[in-house]
Amino acid sequence: MVLNRCFEFEATWIAVKVRTEMKAVRFNEYGNPSVLRYEDVEQPLPGAGQVRIRVAATSFNSVDGNIRGGFMQGPIPVKLPHTPGIDVAGTVDAVGEGVDGLAVGNDVIGFLPMDGTGAAAQYVLAPADILTPAPKSVPLADAAALPVVGLTAYQALFDHGKLTAGQRVLINGAGGAVGGYAVQLAKNAGAHVIATASPRSSQAVTSAGADEVIDHTTTSVTAAVTEPVDLALNLAPVAPDELAALVTLVRPGGVLVNTTVWMPAPSDEARDVRGIDLFVRSDANQLAQLVASTDRGELRVDVAERVPLAELPALHARAADGAVHGKVIVIPPTA
Repeated sequence: MVLNRCFEFEATWIAVKVRTEMKAVRFNEYGNPSVLRYEDVEQPLPGAGQVRIRVAATSFNSVDGNIRGGFMQGPIPVKLPHTPGIDVAGTVDAVGEGVDGLAVGNDVIGFLPMDGTGAAAQYVLAPADILTPAPKSVPLADAAALPVVGLTAYQALFDHGKLTAGQRVLINGAGGAVGGYAVQLAKNAGAHVIATASPRSSQAVTSAGADEVIDHTTTSVTAAVTEPVDLALNLAPVAPDELAALVTLVRPGGVLVNTTVWMPAPSDEARDVRGIDLFVRSDANQLAQLVASTDRGELRVDVAERVPLAELPALHARAADGAVHGKVIVIPPTA
């Protein structure tokens, strides 16, 4: 009888252990992509104001590589070991105390706190107030391609650029993931959109709605833009002199918004041209607007690749070599 009870206790303990473990990718030290480990970790429990999400997908953002490399320890201090992945799309599977408006079974997306535990795992905790219902018009996993880059484009154009219908906007580096959303949002707002792109991405930029596309590999942007723009949005890792040249294309009283924050945005005080450095922030209300635009067919969510979670270290390595193009989502195992 005692022996049987021992076996029963051991079986119960094993079952609990299996239920509370999950797969995740983490790094225990800063460094190159080889520091990333695909491993078993304990499944988290939601605290007050939190929900636990069964992750359908996260995505790769360039900031993930910068955090892993140790280049962002000042502005984004993370606790080691750290799980990357600041985008999340998934289904609520547990709700903490004090959470209203979300329930188990809700499909949600969000931009997770950059200094917290990320979604490169089967489950992740999220503050309830950063989440919004997922779009219904795209697969749930693909919706992980929207939050960070979509919010970056939205905040650059409207929060900082104050873009309105009839204005002219130059989007430098429109071929990337942020650029794709920026072109669509600007066009939907009634702006005249001038975009720079390489031949590889020019067709995608055109189909996103650009009125003019400049091949930056063969043509000088400053020579190609013959009329002043109201807003210049820089999304490309250009040299300081190239960034400064964009200011000359902006009309007096206009704005240059720069997302390459390691290089401060220049201004031209004599002509009242402001330079603004963009630090994207999580905003559930703005994200809900992007979701609504997606479901109305006004905003296209593009996914370039779908990569299993176990291959995230290899994805980081490819990105470090400049071999990742477009938005890549990362999908954890379902069991």
